[in-house]
Amino acid sequence: MTATILIVDDDPVQRRLLEATVRRFGYESEVVDGGAEALRRLEAPDGKPIDLLICDLAMPEVDGMAVLRRLRERKIAVPAIVQTAHGTIDTVIAAMRAGAVDFVVKPVGAERLSVSIKNALRFDALEDEVRRMTRRASGALTFRDIVTKSDDMGRAIRLGERSARSNIPVLIEGESGVGKELMARAIQGSSERKGRPFVPVNCGALPENLIESILFGHEKGAFTGATEKHLGKFVEANGGTLFLDEIGELPLDAQVKLLRALQEGEVDPVGAKRSVKVDVRLVSATNQNLIELVKQGRFREDLFYRLNVFPITIPPLRARRDDVPDLARRFAARFAAEEGKKITGISAEAVALLSRYGWPGNVRQLENVVFRAVVLCDGGELTVAEFPQIAAQVEGFDVRVPAVPALAPAAVLREIVKVEVRDPNVMKLLDDCGDVRRMEEMEAELIRFALAHYRGQMSEMARKLGIGRSTLYRKMKDFGLNEGDEAAA
Repeated sequence: MTATILIVDDDPVQRRLLEATVRRFGYESEVVDGGAEALRRLEAPDGKPIDLLICDLAMPEVDGMAVLRRLRERKIAVPAIVQTAHGTIDTVIAAMRAGAVDFVVKPVGAERLSVSIKNALRFDALEDEVRRMTRRASGALTFRDIVTKSDDMGRAIRLGERSARSNIPVLIEGESGVGKELMARAIQGSSERKGRPFVPVNCGALPENLIESILFGHEKGAFTGATEKHLGKFVEANGGTLFLDEIGELPLDAQVKLLRALQEGEVDPVGAKRSVKVDVRLVSATNQNLIELVKQGRFREDLFYRLNVFPITIPPLRARRDDVPDLARRFAARFAAEEGKKITGISAEAVALLSRYGWPGNVRQLENVVFRAVVLCDGGELTVAEFPQIAAQVEGFDVRVPAVPALAPAAVLREIVKVEVRDPNVMKLLDDCGDVRRMEEMEAELIRFALAHYRGQMSEMARKLGIGRSTLYRKMKDFGLNEGDEAAA
């Protein structure tokens, strides 16, 4: 699904023209005839999200300026393009101060409107990404930062919001790359532990002989190589949230110690004489079926029940295709800014392509694909041509990866290997016909080389050549050489 644009204008002719133009660009549109109706539509809690607002300034009752002010007061983050038939500098300044991202004068041309829409969507996507990354770094990420138009993802978010109200252990289930860590960060950012430490641990990447030390810490000298004290992830997360990703990869002996730490609220560092009390909110995640692991004896049943108090399942990206356009636009805006590329957005055809693909690697794969497209793009917009590997797997899109140039035949390669590489300082003894060169030619070449090599220092040249200076001068005259030839050489 592509971006949805809300058109607000009291002139029915202008509304129809704008609607037709917007749909021709490949966007979806909704139209209303006044500011009051536009505000009701934007403030509706169960309405379809609006990605962009095109609003007329001069309207009866609630005008465009009032709409912009209300959006700012209600903190409704929808980019707005304002238009009017009477554009003055003061009007433009007032609209921009009220929150508009662009200003157009009626009647606006199709090309100008297209550029304005793309810039507004790109600016909004980049601004959202910057805000999201800032909040993530500060531990204040919330569920509003999760991009979704999917009902299934909406249910997962509502469960996350409910879990954030307490310290109940949460188990996040879902395929690799769906955004389980993002959900965990949103749970913390919406809870009382907002702004406190968030410590992620990938259990599948822990060396088996160091798991206890990494999770619970160790004292100096506790084992060979323990040259200093290590606090451990539980102590690092004290007062905040510990996120154990891929919890199903944890070995059985480590599961026993994890269970004790969760039940007692304390950890035993390796080599320590006493336990350490910790206050940790545990959020775990897995891409495996833990019940099956329990049946196979690879996961402790008591630990499973301890972790699976509040399960949340995140749907794969193929089950929420409506989210693909927004995610792709945000990734494109961020990567374009990072790479210094002037990319205004993604074409409607490319959005349709990305929305139809299955995405086995989920959001992580989409992010990497968009990154590659941005790096390789030479134009101002990402098109189907920037996604050849995806287009080759989607029916109806025939873009192929360029073939690797064919190698030269073996006979030609052998001939290339036989080419002689000569040292330019080695004197050639044979001429082009294969005969020995004449003495005077070789003597002239030797003097010419010495003239360049010793930069015209005649005494040095005569000494190295083993002849007198007068003889050297005479030979140079006979060969048509002079002291200035070393510059040319």
